[in-house]
Amino acid sequence: MDLKVSPRTVLVQTVDKLRDAILNGHFQPGDRLVEQDLRREMGISRGSLREALRRLEAERLITMAPNRGPSVAVIGWTEAEQIYHVRAILEGEAAAQFAVRATVSEIKRMRAALDDFAAAVAKDDPLGRLKSTGRFYEVMLAGCGNQIIRELLEGLVARINFLRAHSMSRPGRAKHSGSEMRRILAAIGKRDPAAARAAAVEHVQAACAAAREVFESKQAASDRARRYA
Repeated sequence: MDLKVSPRTVLVQTVDKLRDAILNGHFQPGDRLVEQDLRREMGISRGSLREALRRLEAERLITMAPNRGPSVAVIGWTEAEQIYHVRAILEGEAAAQFAVRATVSEIKRMRAALDDFAAAVAKDDPLGRLKSTGRFYEVMLAGCGNQIIRELLEGLVARINFLRAHSMSRPGRAKHSGSEMRRILAAIGKRDPAAARAAAVEHVQAACAAAREVFESKQAASDRARRYA
């Protein structure tokens, strides 16, 4: 993976590239991020890297431990399940409110995001899937009329994307996810708040179930590795 950045907007590019590298699995949960190696690979200054790491720490994507330095955050299943629970509540309400407020232009933008999602699935492009999903939800949250819901979910967005990457790594999950989001959009297009809420909640619950399977599979593999080590 090419992590080289150009001099222009170095900090922004550094944060974006490191975030993408975490979300697409280039850096795995628990991996140490060795500053000297990153500076050499990315071609950036110590100051730029450290500020980027601070920003990612604020997003809860990395942790800073004394005498160990930065490492990719590990999200356990208890925390993950709680995030999904909050998502179901907030996204369900956002979808219901958006269903009575959505403009034709906003619906078109959501449909375009889903078209891009389908293209990313066809190309097996994990980052493309995440970014198009993000655009889909950005339209809904910006237009739902509840700024608090938007702020709360934006505060979780990095961890939500981290979990999306995990759940959509399950074979076949990405296609189901696309179908579920299209049901959300169909309900919004019909101006049906109850159906939009139900579809949004069902989508989160399905993602939660897929993520649980991925977590349990990785835990089982880890347990086997320890037994035979």
